[in-house]
Order: sequence, then C-alpha cells, then structure tokens
Amino acid sequence: MSPHQSQPAAQPRPVFLELWRIRLPLPGMVSILHRLSGVFMVLAIPIGAWALGSAVASASGYERITGLLSAPLVKIALLVLLWSFLHHLFAGLRYLVMDLGLAVDLKPARLTAAIALGAGLVITLILGGVLL
Repeated sequence: MSPHQSQPAAQPRPVFLELWRIRLPLPGMVSILHRLSGVFMVLAIPIGAWALGSAVASASGYERITGLLSAPLVKIALLVLLWSFLHHLFAGLRYLVMDLGLAVDLKPARLTAAIALGAGLVITLILGGVLL
C-alpha cells in the first residue's frame, strides 16, 4: 500500500444477538409460528402414516392405535397438530393476500397477523373441544 492511500475503515465486529431478548412484532411472531407449524406437520407425517398403516393392517393394530389415541399426551399432541394445521392455513392465506399487494402496510399487516393468530387459536379450541 502506498503512503498516499488510506487504510480501509475498520468494520465493527458483529454483535452477538441474544435471541431470547429480541421482542418481535406480531407479524414477525406469526411468520415464525408459520414456519414452525409447517415443520411440525412435516415431522408428523411419518407417525401418521405408521398409525394409519397399523390401524388398517389388522383388528389388533386398530385396537392398539385407538388405545394409543386415548392417551392424554397423544391428545395434547393431536391438539398441537390441529393448531399447527389451522395456524399454517390462516397465516398462509394472509401471505397470499399480501402477495396480491393487499394489507402490506403496517396497520393492516398487524391486523391480519392478529386475525390469523386468533382464528387459529379459537378454531383449535372449538374443534379440539368437539373432537377430543
């Protein structure tokens, strides 16, 4: 480097972010929950396929699966799976609306995020009470 050239400015080092301290706005929370609900549903596919295969294979398999489905922890897991489906559905519809150029400003984005989150929770409680 010649004496007439200045040295590049020192770049500040990246700061370690403490993720548990970050407070996301509601649309950000809906976005992360949309991703998590999708992952949970994908992970549930092999378990559901195994249960369906066992239930249709024989009468004893059917009885084993129906007995398993009556366990409290399994009912909770099914309730979470129901919420995952409903949240993913409503958040996905929200994103489709946003892809059309609607509700992209701050106030409508917050409103649609609240609607998607609330609809998923309320319908989960209604259907969960009826089905489980």
